Amino acid sequence: MTTPPLEARHQPSGLNREFNGSRLSFADYVARNRDMLRKAHAGAAELEKIVDGNAPFELLPPAGFPAGQQKTYRRGVLLTHGLSDSPYFMRHLAAFFQQNGFRVMAVLLPGHGTQPGDLLEVRWQEWAKTVAYGAYKLAEEVDEVYLAGYSTGATLSVYHSLRDRQVRGLFLFSPAFQITQWAALANWHKLYSWLIPSAKWVDIMPDRDIYKYESFTKNAAAQSYALNRELGVQLQKGHSQGRGLDIPVFIAASADDKTVKITATLEFIARTRHPFSKLVLYTTEPEKFPPGIPAEKLELVNSAVPEQRILSSAHTAIVMPPEDKHYGVAGEYSNCVHYYPGDMEKYTACIKHPEQDFQGEVTEENLAAGILRRLMYNPKFAALKVSMQRFIDKL
Repeated sequence: MTTPPLEARHQPSGLNREFNGSRLSFADYVARNRDMLRKAHAGAAELEKIVDGNAPFELLPPAGFPAGQQKTYRRGVLLTHGLSDSPYFMRHLAAFFQQNGFRVMAVLLPGHGTQPGDLLEVRWQEWAKTVAYGAYKLAEEVDEVYLAGYSTGATLSVYHSLRDRQVRGLFLFSPAFQITQWAALANWHKLYSWLIPSAKWVDIMPDRDIYKYESFTKNAAAQSYALNRELGVQLQKGHSQGRGLDIPVFIAASADDKTVKITATLEFIARTRHPFSKLVLYTTEPEKFPPGIPAEKLELVNSAVPEQRILSSAHTAIVMPPEDKHYGVAGEYSNCVHYYPGDMEKYTACIKHPEQDFQGEVTEENLAAGILRRLMYNPKFAALKVSMQRFIDKL
């Protein structure tokens, strides 16, 4: 199999390596990043659409909700997207939180939203600085600070909550608590990638998606692994000292997740100490309860929807509703990169005829069923919002 060629997008843009907004108001932070994104995507056919989807953002709660006792608002939530993703992935969650009276802020992690090459040199500590900044700005305006994160954004949210006693609760979606061990060795490429630049990459892809990188660097994998390792140390330290994570935690995840190890999520929810903590687990075996988790902490959801040709849920499917215009049922994007470049016939068929595809996680069993798109939306998103509403009502 021939390695696809590297192109300009596989180089750093020079615009987006570090977090540098610590002295800005959140509104100025948003404006600075929008300017940066316009420079990064200058000449793009849908420039403002790209900027809007990749930029950090903020929302105010509607009128009628109780004001804060000490600050302007009672509750606020900071939203953090996942690795190789963008704030677009947090938009529907943001609308849900806004409708429930939350002041909403969403950050853009360094290395993201511009071009895949910007993940070649970024370090996880810059992501952590961004989350810390967002939490601090939120705390200036609200009595109660909550963090919500998707994938690596969930990991960062937990990491920050262990360092910031102002955090009152967590909302975690497809949390990336443990990835494959090979990621620990991902930066070994530096020994030889000066000679073979493609060695810096796990995947070199067409990058058709305007809100998520398809190409993926080894450094990004290594940084995620390092973050997970540090979080594990901090969690173990707290557990050994009898402290643990004592704030309420809401988690939604797929048992078929191929990006992260679901066992780490199950172990995490089992160790949470707050009685309101809840895991909504999408599974093709809804009658099979994972061992070691109290029933009151668990909600099992059947992830197979045969009438819609959906075989299972996926890591990428949790936070998007079916009506999303980009990733939903009639969305403009189809995730078919698992066929590229090894099977271009299936890759082309997957993109051109989505109505004929199965959808689900990229497992061997699902791939054997026929042409498979990786599922990018949650067919039961409305029910997820009901579960989140019940959790919020108990806070």
